Amino acid sequence: MDCIGVRFPHSPKIHDYGYSGNPPPVDSWVVVRSPRGLELAKVRSNPHPGRAVGQVVRMATPEDLDKHARLKARGEDIQWWLRARLRRDGVQAKVLGCSFTLDGNHIVVHYAAEERIDLRRWVGELSRLSGARVEFVALGPRDQTAFLGTLGACGMEACCSSWLGEFAQVSIKMARDQQLPLSPEKISGPCGRLLCCLQYEHEHYQELLADLPRKNARVCSAQGVCGKVTKLNPLSGTVEVLTEEGSLVTLHKSELSPG
Repeated sequence: MDCIGVRFPHSPKIHDYGYSGNPPPVDSWVVVRSPRGLELAKVRSNPHPGRAVGQVVRMATPEDLDKHARLKARGEDIQWWLRARLRRDGVQAKVLGCSFTLDGNHIVVHYAAEERIDLRRWVGELSRLSGARVEFVALGPRDQTAFLGTLGACGMEACCSSWLGEFAQVSIKMARDQQLPLSPEKISGPCGRLLCCLQYEHEHYQELLADLPRKNARVCSAQGVCGKVTKLNPLSGTVEVLTEEGSLVTLHKSELSPG
């Protein structure tokens, strides 16, 4: 069936929702029926084949947007109330946000904690205070950054909070292949984990490295210079070689042959 991709507030992930009639235009606000109830979402794609996880109910009206703003302010009040309760009881958890569904029947409490904790003892109070069904959702370091939003090392909004829908596996090998310094401060994002952007160009670096000798390999040039490879420069296609005489020379890959 044809679907449209929608994005909920506080999440860059795109979800496929079915619709009836004419498709809502991209960047318009719509009311959708999700497993939690009625929610506000923004259309982020044109119609495409897919498997719908819910249904678009209608285009959002000014009344819907106003109600969403009032519920958002109410959620912030509840967030501060819960933070005070946790601080009073010495619970080591950080409340990141409290979000109501558009019908006001469901509130989601996003939180983070270093250790596994049970927050169910506050369900009764929260339910009476909010008049809604309460759901607690724990977020890991990467998800916290995506939820709250921040700036990346490039000075732009972090990918995870702006457009990155899924976290891909990132490894220290990617940093090594790109000849980056392995200092945690240089290759870690605001979440404290390896930068997601290390994966973007990794495949290209692998292709470039395939044409270069391995580090510590012995090579010789056409001019008879021999030595050990100490550094790879994949973008320029060159290597730095420590010669038998103890000097460092830069050689292009076209000049090299096995030592």
